[in-house]
Amino acid sequence: MNCPTIIALLTALVFAGTTPAHAQTPQELIQQAGNANTEKERYQFLAKLSEHDTLDPQLRTDLNTLLPLVDKWANGREIYWSSGEQTRAAENGYLCSFINRTVRAYWQNPTQIATASPLYPIWALYMGKMLIQRPVQSGGIYHNLETRTQYYTEARKLLNTSKSAFPQNRITRMYLEEPIPWPAINPPDTNAPAWANHQREALEKLADILYFWIDQRQTPDGQFGGGWGDDVEMWRHWSTVLIGFDDPKVNAAQAKISNGLFALKRMAGGYTSHMTDVEHSAEDSGDTGTAMMHIAPDDTTWQNRAQHLATLMRELWTGTNQRGHLQFKSTYFTSEKVHPDSQRACDTVYHPRAVQPALLLWLRTQNPDLTQLFSTWMDTWVDAAARAERGKPAGVLPSAIHWPDGQVGGLGENWWDPQNHKEATLYRFPSAMSMMTSTLLQTYHITGNKKYLAPIQSMAAIRTNYLTNPTSDPEPGSTAWCAARMGFLSDTLGKYRLLTGDTQFDHLLEKDASGYVQYRLTNDPNRVNETLKQTAEAFRFDREAYTSEVRWTDRVMAYHKKYANYYLNPPLARPNLGLLYSTVTGDFGNPQYFPLNAVRWKTTPQNIATLITDHSTHHIHAQLYHFGQTDRKMGAEFYLLKPGSYTYELTSNDETITTQSFTVSGPRTTIQFTLPKSKLCTLNIQYQE
Repeated sequence: MNCPTIIALLTALVFAGTTPAHAQTPQELIQQAGNANTEKERYQFLAKLSEHDTLDPQLRTDLNTLLPLVDKWANGREIYWSSGEQTRAAENGYLCSFINRTVRAYWQNPTQIATASPLYPIWALYMGKMLIQRPVQSGGIYHNLETRTQYYTEARKLLNTSKSAFPQNRITRMYLEEPIPWPAINPPDTNAPAWANHQREALEKLADILYFWIDQRQTPDGQFGGGWGDDVEMWRHWSTVLIGFDDPKVNAAQAKISNGLFALKRMAGGYTSHMTDVEHSAEDSGDTGTAMMHIAPDDTTWQNRAQHLATLMRELWTGTNQRGHLQFKSTYFTSEKVHPDSQRACDTVYHPRAVQPALLLWLRTQNPDLTQLFSTWMDTWVDAAARAERGKPAGVLPSAIHWPDGQVGGLGENWWDPQNHKEATLYRFPSAMSMMTSTLLQTYHITGNKKYLAPIQSMAAIRTNYLTNPTSDPEPGSTAWCAARMGFLSDTLGKYRLLTGDTQFDHLLEKDASGYVQYRLTNDPNRVNETLKQTAEAFRFDREAYTSEVRWTDRVMAYHKKYANYYLNPPLARPNLGLLYSTVTGDFGNPQYFPLNAVRWKTTPQNIATLITDHSTHHIHAQLYHFGQTDRKMGAEFYLLKPGSYTYELTSNDETITTQSFTVSGPRTTIQFTLPKSKLCTLNIQYQE
């Protein structure tokens, strides 16, 4: 006799004669709870079960163990957010604060509820989900194959037990290779080009995900339930909508979390007062400030907050090292002090995050004081890249520079492993290298000094040589070892290509860059169409994996990559949000550092598709398609056009719909136009000599 049959018989015996015939029996309530597809429904059925005053004592004990866990999953925002968790940092929001200790308790005692209990399959459902969510969140677990396998194997055993008892529960089946269909919000338009239908589907699904988080998860102070340290990162998933469009609902949600974060006591100094490493300490101000600098660039509050970060950098965080160069004194600092530990005394490629909003302010204003500060700092990294030191090849940027001696690396044995933080892999080469290469490129862009290109050019040459003559199993720290890890260059090289038109790195972009960059280089529409199609397909299944099942908010897009696709055959496509952002804005890379978004569409992301087909500092060409039932009044805000006189022309099938002149006099210029329904249109912006 199998386990579910035994449980069913035991349930019948436990509950025999305990409930009036006209009421729901305990057996029925447990079945309804187990098969419920929302957490609130499950909690309601189990709460109703708890009202039975004649339950078997052991079953009552089991229910008392289970019900608080279900309550936390179902009612976190309504009950547990208000219990004081809103003041915590990092990963302690109402969605996940209880998971780590529950999982630890499970490994110590897997039988908190006996396997013969009628409630065990529901307990198994929650424990299975938590055992999956832990590796999805924790890099230490995920990157350890043995540990990850242990978690996933145990989770799947538990979930299979739950599935056998409650076969109608589609969430359990989703975790066990039965993806849940997610129908299109709107059917394809046969008049629209394929790329437009694919992009529209992806945009509308992405907006739907964002609206879930805003409507179902955001609290009055702005949090989304993962804890401040993770919640502030969510805009990175939102960037296509947040930066590419003007959506009042999304803008308001971002403003709420950004202002809520800065209202915390620890942010009184303009940067966190919690002492931790820069990758984590900088999130509070870096993510909130940068997002607001994108959507509210004229807001003096955010401009001043960005400027204050530069002041902290100049007056507190940095100093002149023994080589005569400006650098950060430590990986650990707050708004008030710098940690004195020599082990932690490293400037790193993660440090641009500490001044991320100030870097964006510098890009928009080209303030000379900021130019002096940031270019002097970049001089330090240009010098470090050029040196062959401690085994580091000349021409390679290190991931860290030690203070105060200025040597490459930290106090670790190897230059590529500074050992300046407890998380072993975080600052190892290449770490967050694209932050530094983007900052170097921005410095070149503003100053015009080619020396800031030198580390980018030397690493591109090293990468080129390696791809021509690959080396198997190179020695850690060697030239070939570094080159094998230089895929990060594609973001910076793409932006360099966009700025200069220089084709010398096109071979690397063909190898490493996104489909959008390759589309722009080749004019092959299949490059962008296929990737947009894959992103649309990725959003055709498992909406719950992006919404209600997410427990750590910096992992909204991680479920398929880090769990499901290990078991699905074939694996599901994953959304390419970087490409989606690029097609909408024209940026050749990441919007977080040195963003080169050409346009922000002054409209919401529904019923529209936009593709930047070409642009420079003197022109923009875009295709647009409006899927709505009536003509659409909208606008476009331009960021990269040089000052001067321009015309814009909106056409469809060689027919001019509207044309008008306008003047660019500053960093942002807006035009207004009406987009006709159901017509593929071309918007041409052209400089007038």
